[in-house]
Amino acid sequence: MNFTQKLNYISKKNKSNLVIGLDTDLKKIPDYFLKFENPVSEFNKTVIDATKDLCAGYKLNIAFYEFLEEKGIQAVRESLNSIPDDLIKICDAKRGDLDNTAEMYAAAFFDKYEFDSVTISPYMGTDSVLPFIKRKDKHVFVLALTSNRSSADFELLKAGDKFLYEHVTEKILSAGTEDNIGFVFGANYTSEINEFTAKHPGVSLLIPGIGAQGNDIDLLMENIMTENFVINSSRNIIYAAERSDDLNSISELIRSAASKVNESVNKRSKT
Repeated sequence: MNFTQKLNYISKKNKSNLVIGLDTDLKKIPDYFLKFENPVSEFNKTVIDATKDLCAGYKLNIAFYEFLEEKGIQAVRESLNSIPDDLIKICDAKRGDLDNTAEMYAAAFFDKYEFDSVTISPYMGTDSVLPFIKRKDKHVFVLALTSNRSSADFELLKAGDKFLYEHVTEKILSAGTEDNIGFVFGANYTSEINEFTAKHPGVSLLIPGIGAQGNDIDLLMENIMTENFVINSSRNIIYAAERSDDLNSISELIRSAASKVNESVNKRSKT
């Protein structure tokens, strides 16, 4: 089963296109977890157990784990083991390097950790992406139009008669297939999402910028012209509880927050 098939299966099974971002910061998790040998692992397991029937998968932002050194690597492995096999597992690494280095990144994230997809920076060109997409059962989300404030610095530069992000999507799509290539489009770029998904309904999108970043989810949903998408929400869900809450309250509040986002996603009209 390739990534697109897996996404289609789990989104129908769980009635969800939500991906929950496990951007877990040791300084922000509830105090209850600090007594454990690996607090991040235990916190992530609680999030997963509370939400695994409400989402299509999880996205681990690798920077939050690399910062923790050995404990972070342990937390990645234990968190991945906590995620049911039929849910998608995305590594948010934004890697991008020359081909022999990219091959090592691909081997680490796909072969060692067994992520389904990884985020890629395309700045160095197609040879920095090819090592990832040659694994036909794996997948990449290539940065196209991101949700950060300064995304327009480069991504919306005109190169000829097109924006740079349009050159990126066209070039990367020519290097692989719709089954193993997707793109990151920020939720603040609704008109661009509309245009892209209408033109490429078979290409998957990873859409950040909902929740803590404050973009309008209803407006976003009106402009997605495909079923091949996941919307990421991180802080708005995983930090729904207070630092002093007990385990039951933490689980209930996280589940409630995830359910609320999922309901907003599911309000959209089917294309």
